[in-house]
Amino acid sequence: MAPHEESLVIHDFKSFEEFWPHYLRQHADSRTRTLHFVGTTLAFWMMVAAVPLGSLLLFAAGPLVAYAFAWAGHASIEHNRPATFSFPLWSLRGDIRMYRYWLDGRLGGELRRAGLA
Repeated sequence: MAPHEESLVIHDFKSFEEFWPHYLRQHADSRTRTLHFVGTTLAFWMMVAAVPLGSLLLFAAGPLVAYAFAWAGHASIEHNRPATFSFPLWSLRGDIRMYRYWLDGRLGGELRRAGLA
């Protein structure tokens, strides 16, 4: 099944660990993952900068920026429905894990285990 077709299947995940390979397959194209990484990095820095500036608006805009980058990748590259709509908390956890694994070099192994080269 192609990654974009998997988003059309109804899933009954019992745990985040069951969900994780599905999450990775929803991000099969490296360009989508790059957009996620850019959006997450921008959101992080916006939220960090907002604290000393005392800007609630800047802090709140951080997640919106992250989602804008992520959803652009799903719409224009993967052509699938973001997991956020069906599994919001696991999707957020997946994004954080994917970002962390990218930073520490473990993402490639996780992608291979999920059936992505």
